[in-house]
Amino acid sequence: MSKWKIALFGLVMMVVGSGVACALEIEEATITTQIVNRAPLDSLNTVPAGIDQLYCFVHIIGATEDTWVTHVWYHEDQELARVRLPVRSSSWRTWSSKQIFSQWKGVWRVEVLNADGEPLLIVPFSIF
Repeated sequence: MSKWKIALFGLVMMVVGSGVACALEIEEATITTQIVNRAPLDSLNTVPAGIDQLYCFVHIIGATEDTWVTHVWYHEDQELARVRLPVRSSSWRTWSSKQIFSQWKGVWRVEVLNADGEPLLIVPFSIF
């Protein structure tokens, strides 16, 4: 094997080993009232008060090995929940849920973080 092929092979192995080849992307993300057959029943930006539980559904692509994402649920900039979820294939659907109390009206968001804690996406919504 020539020297440049060996150098190229080494460079490719460094990129794969560094996790660059495992760049997760969010194909779909939504807040929903129910998951049916591993899919969101609806997609809400504004949630009417009185809903007892919500789900944050994400469809993740790009994983080249088992990894995880974390959903961090915020109400008015206060963290209320942190849920670590596995990602086990290059096209993976997963979700977390949050019980909602009637006094928790206002601005919400779910931050989706990769395994290194870096943000992939923010899913904003409001409860009124």
